[in-house]
Amino acid sequence: MRAATSIVLGDKERAMLTKLAHSQTSPVRLAKRARIVLLAAEGHENIEIARLLRIGRVQAGRWRDRYREGGLAAIEHDLPRGGRKPTVDAKEVVRLTTQTTPAHATHWSTRTMARAAGVSERSVRRVWRAHGLKPHRLETFKVSRDPKFVEKLTDVVGLYLNPPEHALVLCCDEKCQVQALDRTQPGLPLKKGRAATMTHDYKRHGTTTLFAALNVLDGTVIGQCQARHRHSEWLKFLRQIDRETPQDKTLHLICDNYATHKHPKVKRWLKRHPRFHIHFTPTSASWMNMVERFFRDLTTERLRRGVFTSVPELIGAIKGYVAYHNENPKPFIWTAKAHDILQKVIRANRRLSSKQNAALH
Repeated sequence: MRAATSIVLGDKERAMLTKLAHSQTSPVRLAKRARIVLLAAEGHENIEIARLLRIGRVQAGRWRDRYREGGLAAIEHDLPRGGRKPTVDAKEVVRLTTQTTPAHATHWSTRTMARAAGVSERSVRRVWRAHGLKPHRLETFKVSRDPKFVEKLTDVVGLYLNPPEHALVLCCDEKCQVQALDRTQPGLPLKKGRAATMTHDYKRHGTTTLFAALNVLDGTVIGQCQARHRHSEWLKFLRQIDRETPQDKTLHLICDNYATHKHPKVKRWLKRHPRFHIHFTPTSASWMNMVERFFRDLTTERLRRGVFTSVPELIGAIKGYVAYHNENPKPFIWTAKAHDILQKVIRANRRLSSKQNAALH
């Protein structure tokens, strides 16, 4: 008869196996395997271990050999089992989802993909979830083609990450054509089991434009509502900024490339007020202006579900939100470095160029 593999344990190994063998929280199978190894180290043969633990001789020999070959890690988990091969070709489902479209639709659904791949809808959902695929969702983008993109990017991001001393950095922009919308019928309030309701149609009662300047340092906002957004309204807003900021501070204003900001009268006014310095974001890069984040909060929290019967009522709501925001302002922290952003833009341009070339050929 073949002699059983001998087991020699060190003090640390024996202590660890003893702890596992008597543990009330470790899996039962692991505790039994630890007892097999401990008995083997005491010199017991497999048939004796099988009798003491009421298991099969082959099982005792298997775990003795595995511990000798791989230590504790070898008995913690079972070896992979054969079993039936999966009937769902996940790679093919992923390929169809990411590289093809249905014949008469723009994107796949679980039903159309299930029919195309010959599997169940549940299998499609499982594969999509495992690979993070959501064909029903669509995100928009726009890569800037500004020839001075690098220069403007470095300038703006530098102001965010390393603002100059004895100066204020203000993110300025206009939220144009904010509509005073009134619903045609009163909605129903929120209650258990039912969401709040409002009619899909509405009455228009006019518009206003919100000029806003977000202080990067503390998150406060200077706001002003005006009927239009020409250069004269922009100048009026600049004068308000001049009045409401400390006169001993240099002002760095981050703006987009809207023609109003570059009007000759605006340039002449800026020459007469040398503490104002204008920094333009790249074209098609409004996401670099942090005041857009404030505009989003204003829209989602106050305007989108609001009911306004007149423009003055709308203006009052906007001013009230700005005042509420300034009571406990929180700055938006910019963390992305200019180099990282530039690398993403370069990769996006490469992909767009490759797709355009492929389409031409």
